Amino acid sequence: MPDLPSPFASKAQRDQARHAKKEAVLRAAVDLFNERGFHATSLDDIASRLGITKPAIYHYFGNKDQVLFHGLTVGMEQLRAAVDEARRHSGRGVDRLRAFLILYAEINMTAFGRCVILTEEHELMDASRRRFRTLKREIDTALRELLREAVEDGTVVTSDLRLTAFALAGALGWVARWYKDDGQQSAMQIANGLVDGLIKGLAPR
Repeated sequence: MPDLPSPFASKAQRDQARHAKKEAVLRAAVDLFNERGFHATSLDDIASRLGITKPAIYHYFGNKDQVLFHGLTVGMEQLRAAVDEARRHSGRGVDRLRAFLILYAEINMTAFGRCVILTEEHELMDASRRRFRTLKREIDTALRELLREAVEDGTVVTSDLRLTAFALAGALGWVARWYKDDGQQSAMQIANGLVDGLIKGLAPR
């Protein structure tokens, strides 16, 4: 007699469902943090957005700080991936720098990227704040290295790497505060336009 299909989900299916639910909680939370601010958003608000109860959130996160830190980590991992992608770019230093800056700008216009930009460090608990700072330093260092490589091969000119890196990050971080999904230009168009202008300002005369 052939085996009957089991009506119960397999472990892989249960794990997949749990992961999907956790991601839904995280995305809803990040959207609310971006819209209202971290302190003005409660776990009840997040639960209400999803149509679940607050205790359901505790299946995935221990407290609101963990929710925020996980959201920030997703954004920082996207930036790490952008660094890796830019480094695989062939050509001149300015080409790798431009590739990273475009990805950086585009990420800043996503929910998780915006959360990275809009979150103030003091909103995190001590342990999460230290880890967040470490991740931010890693990205800051990578940007400075890409800039230095472009200066060394003569495709970018600046007398102060640190100040220029801060200026680039600041200019492209500001887009997180005003970008709208339903705007006239796409995120890609905005990123390319902003970065082209910044790169022209660093070109050798």
